Amino acid sequence: MRLRFGLAVAMWCGLAGGVFAQSTAAQSTSLKPLQAMPYSPSLNVADMDKSVDPCVDFYQYSCGGWIKSNPIPADQAAWSVYGKLAQDNLQFLWGILVDASKATNRTPSEQKVGDYFGACMDEDSINKRGLAPLKPLLTRIDGLKTREELVAYLPALHHEQVGNFFFGSGSGQDLGDSSQVIAFIAAGGLGLPDRDYYTKTDAKSEETRAKYVAYIAQQLTLAGEPKATAEADAAAIMKIETTLAKASLTRVERRDPYKEYHKMSVEDLGKLTPSIDWNRYFVAQNVPGVKSLNVNQPDFQKALQTELTAEPLPALKAYLRFHAITAAASSLSKDFDEAQFNFYSKYLRGVQQQQPRWKRCTRQVDNMLGEALGQEFVRRTFGPDTKAKTVKMTDEVEQAMAGEIKGLSWMGDATKQRAIEKLHMVRNKIGYPDTWRDYSKLEVKADDYFDNMLRASLFEDQRQWAKVGKPVDKNEWDMTPPTVNAYYNPQMNDINFPAGVLQPPLYDAKLDDAPNYGNTGSTIGHELTHAFDDEGRQFDGAGNLKDWWTKEDAEGFEKQINCLRDQFATYTIVDDIKINSKLTSGEDVADLGGTLIAYIAWKKATENQRLAPVEGFTPDQRFFIGFAQWACENQRPENLRVSAITNPHSPGYARINGIVTNMPEFATAFGCKKGQPMVKEAVCKVW
Repeated sequence: MRLRFGLAVAMWCGLAGGVFAQSTAAQSTSLKPLQAMPYSPSLNVADMDKSVDPCVDFYQYSCGGWIKSNPIPADQAAWSVYGKLAQDNLQFLWGILVDASKATNRTPSEQKVGDYFGACMDEDSINKRGLAPLKPLLTRIDGLKTREELVAYLPALHHEQVGNFFFGSGSGQDLGDSSQVIAFIAAGGLGLPDRDYYTKTDAKSEETRAKYVAYIAQQLTLAGEPKATAEADAAAIMKIETTLAKASLTRVERRDPYKEYHKMSVEDLGKLTPSIDWNRYFVAQNVPGVKSLNVNQPDFQKALQTELTAEPLPALKAYLRFHAITAAASSLSKDFDEAQFNFYSKYLRGVQQQQPRWKRCTRQVDNMLGEALGQEFVRRTFGPDTKAKTVKMTDEVEQAMAGEIKGLSWMGDATKQRAIEKLHMVRNKIGYPDTWRDYSKLEVKADDYFDNMLRASLFEDQRQWAKVGKPVDKNEWDMTPPTVNAYYNPQMNDINFPAGVLQPPLYDAKLDDAPNYGNTGSTIGHELTHAFDDEGRQFDGAGNLKDWWTKEDAEGFEKQINCLRDQFATYTIVDDIKINSKLTSGEDVADLGGTLIAYIAWKKATENQRLAPVEGFTPDQRFFIGFAQWACENQRPENLRVSAITNPHSPGYARINGIVTNMPEFATAFGCKKGQPMVKEAVCKVW
């Protein structure tokens, strides 16, 4: 699927990250649609391993029981507390969709989600069609006779089809004026997860590139190419992608928003990539008359120009064919789908078997029609009482954050005043959007799965392009209501907590406050802290890319976070691979700051209460155990290797042990002594 490349979307930081987002359901043929959400407490003593000294390894102490009793399901790359909740949400959505697909007197929304799901579940029809749904596009590509014809086809190709064709495009907030939406042109065109896969020279990277070339050839062969031709085309495609990768910024470089903000005219873009008629390109996307836009990576556009003018026409056509096939593979017959699974999931991430159809179809409806499906999820799972309590907690955490900013020793008064102003401008979006998305113009048919997918993708594509030249809609969400995650958007300057993440065991209205503040409170604090991390701090309260720090305070901030970077760089992810703490520092700082301010907010909220031990643990101990148990996880080594390159979040054990070692409150709660592993002599403190 073609990604949206507005920087606001690309930059937002969620608590869970890629690992948890992928852990959506356990493989089990006995699973059935849920009619009610199951209950799991937010602090579960059975998930602990009390044989471990909490002052030696707090993560194992808090999560050891969970880790032992929750092996990774065969269809997953990783498994976690977030993943198990996502499984429950997915099963519950499955029940909603089964009902919607069978009902007779349906609302328009029920018809769309029910028919989309039903068509997706009809594997026999999908398999019978084979490659047929994609053949018109492949025939069109094969019919391109000249390089000029191929380049001239790119505007229509980007508009009419899904696929990662050479570069990315879309709409996004203007980094210099966050109130307006402008067009974006971005780097893209790669089939491997990150540009580093093309540039690293270690043995595993060499093996991965060879496997990828074999996958390209396999898909081309399935589409009808002779084996020898497919292998030659695969090598040519890899050459093109390698050139594009080398011209792309690294993930660490992309943490600096200034490196991805290059506002220019269409004429200036034309000087970078003159082969493409950019005025014609924007007309094809239904946004004629674009005056200025953001080009995320100008050097990439120069490299693209070289590729479009120097690569042989057959290689360019092969590239388009492959990217059309691989983008559509999961919506085609089983042979294409399995080939894609075997490379991206089985080889790259270690997943043992394909997920059952109901999970994949349920997730796709959530992706394509998430706010139509989400309305019913919210109605059944997220009552006004839960919303009121989480809104109250959010306000309390924000007040604690304000207090911490005022007391910082390394920040001057002028910057503190601006920071407080920005904090009070943060919009708190809890549960679901105030206004639901209108899908009335999207046609969904009961017997047309591939075209449903294509129409839904184009519907979203057109919805995004239609924003260009218009004011920003600050009520919009970038996650669907059932999603088990949360995020901060620096250009919107808002924190977003979908209803899906505010369910037990993450938020548990039945339990005492301590674990809820440790878990959900620290999540709220985590997202608030992103407003002031190495990326978020570069945006002002209105969401504009603007330096509002004094030079001395900016240097002081870097000194504070370098302490945490140095600490996390010592942690091992897998084998001998250490955390790339320059990539993870934003999340690591948010984990530390978020937990501290949640602790302060909890203490303030309960200052007039007499808190008693529960289940043998003091209130302070329950706060920290609740904080730790959200991060219980198991991951496959293959997935950890991918995460080491692509994931801005540290692995679970580091996100817990690395944080509590910097909190004297933890050492006091558990009676830890100097010299024990969970006690640092010199703690890191940012907020």
